[in-house]
Amino acid sequence: MKFNQEQLQTLCNIAHAAGQEIMAVYDQGGAVWQKEDASPLTEADLRADATIRQGLEAAFPGMFILSEESRSAGGETADAFFLVDPLDGTKEFLKRNGEFTVNIALVQQGVPVAGVVCAPALGQLFYAALGLGAWTQTAGGAPKALQVEPWLPAAPLRVIGSRSHGGDKLAAWLVTLSCQHSFVAAGSSLKFCRIAQGQADIYPRFGPTSQWDTAAAQCVLAEAGGAVIDLAGSPLQYGLQRSLLNPEFVAVGDKATFHCAKQ
Repeated sequence: MKFNQEQLQTLCNIAHAAGQEIMAVYDQGGAVWQKEDASPLTEADLRADATIRQGLEAAFPGMFILSEESRSAGGETADAFFLVDPLDGTKEFLKRNGEFTVNIALVQQGVPVAGVVCAPALGQLFYAALGLGAWTQTAGGAPKALQVEPWLPAAPLRVIGSRSHGGDKLAAWLVTLSCQHSFVAAGSSLKFCRIAQGQADIYPRFGPTSQWDTAAAQCVLAEAGGAVIDLAGSPLQYGLQRSLLNPEFVAVGDKATFHCAKQ
């Protein structure tokens, strides 16, 4: 299934509608629960999930949907399916720092071929599809094409990392860098998008992530000229038969950034 511009716009509209549901809770407050893994679940997660599922089922009938908060019945062997995180960065949502996103991706044969990342509190939208490029748009603004920036060895390496995760492994990795570097923290899948915008060079991830955390933003970064690869050097893969947990990975704009890290 190859996405066209109209279908990609439909995904953007669905993500925007989910973002509106999230912002209604963000502005007014709502219930918060705790999942079995001790991660938070809010009313905004559930309202966004319901909105996305309704929108996808209407626009793409019969397609399997795997969301962090729900999944379609049957279809576990589907080669093409939607992968959804209705509210990525729930901790950032609860901290009220605005750095949370809606993530919707179409995965086909293990590869994210379309993706939308909506940051409703920031008024930012990122979207991409195979062959259509990567784009960003702010509320009321015109779409702008995304393109990663080449890394210049004479310039400090701009490292971006998690605002709520990271810990000792990230600190140890930063020590191994053989070049000057700067570090900035960001929440949710916005880290990938900042690289796609040319605002950062590399995002190493050593803590746990799930498939729905990364697929949409990986598509945006890949279509902007970047890559997301595991520590063995292979592109991050997706699938209903694979573990929901991703391996550790590194997201980059320019692959030359790897030469800055010691082996």
